[in-house]
Amino acid sequence: MTRFSYFALMAVIATSAAASEDIADKYPQSDLYDKPVEVIPHVFSAIGATAPPTYDNTGHNNNLTFIVTGDGVVVINGGAAYRLAKALHDEIKAVTDQPVKLVINENGQGHAVLGNSYWRDQGVDILAHVEAIEEVEENGHFILQGMERYNREKAEGTYIAVPNLSFEDEYTVEMGDVTLHVLHLGPAHGPGDTQVWIPQWGMMVAGDIAFHERMPPIFPDTCTGCWIETWETGFAPLNPTYVIPGHGHPTNLAQVTRYTHDYLVDLRTKIRDHIDEGGDLAGAYYVDQSNWAHLDTFEELATKNAGRVYEEMEWE
Repeated sequence: MTRFSYFALMAVIATSAAASEDIADKYPQSDLYDKPVEVIPHVFSAIGATAPPTYDNTGHNNNLTFIVTGDGVVVINGGAAYRLAKALHDEIKAVTDQPVKLVINENGQGHAVLGNSYWRDQGVDILAHVEAIEEVEENGHFILQGMERYNREKAEGTYIAVPNLSFEDEYTVEMGDVTLHVLHLGPAHGPGDTQVWIPQWGMMVAGDIAFHERMPPIFPDTCTGCWIETWETGFAPLNPTYVIPGHGHPTNLAQVTRYTHDYLVDLRTKIRDHIDEGGDLAGAYYVDQSNWAHLDTFEELATKNAGRVYEEMEWE
């Protein structure tokens, strides 16, 4: 690790203590919640609010990352709205004259795909995993309506733009001086989870397989046992030096392991003990998760997560 990259990363991580859903918009002159920072040379990320999407943050509650390759720019995540993607593009233009050549969606959720509409209008190719594309095709209009409710006039211009490029296991992008491995390592947070791995820089743009400042949300269709297996057999062995998670500040593998893998293992252990003792679903909501109470969105997610893991494990 170079002296520059080490201190650049530490400067970004040092701000993470301030991450809270109570903090006001950090970049009021833009629709972005916060201005992009250069995490390591050539890799920039606009860190979203560790909070639910709101009118105030324009839906920017995930990380919008871009990579300057020397022969074009690769953007990771379309953003939650047309105008949010445009705001990111304005920041890209301030950094480089290189054109945006590819947008990668980390999954099929609204904050990853709704801004595809802006990039489609710019004529940019959009890549997503086949399962993420199925999510957009099946539920895109419902996802759009949800964004329109909280974003009101800020939703103007946004429409459903289905990615025109797809992959199943891996898609290799060679652009300029960089080789990007776009990966689907296995089932984790949700359908179509995608990671972007740049081995020459030790950089993993992890998407929603990895959390550390906010509690990982467990969806009704999330397989937490699968998530742990994917982590142990696919994600961790790559041993990235730098990790940009789906939400929260850039960090390292040890940190996301603690707050994602170890959280899931802990919750599943508690639920297994509860089931073995004859506990029911109502009691599962009250298993002890106090070790994780300092994470953002704990109040919104802890009991939901416990109930969903109980329902998953009841018949295992």
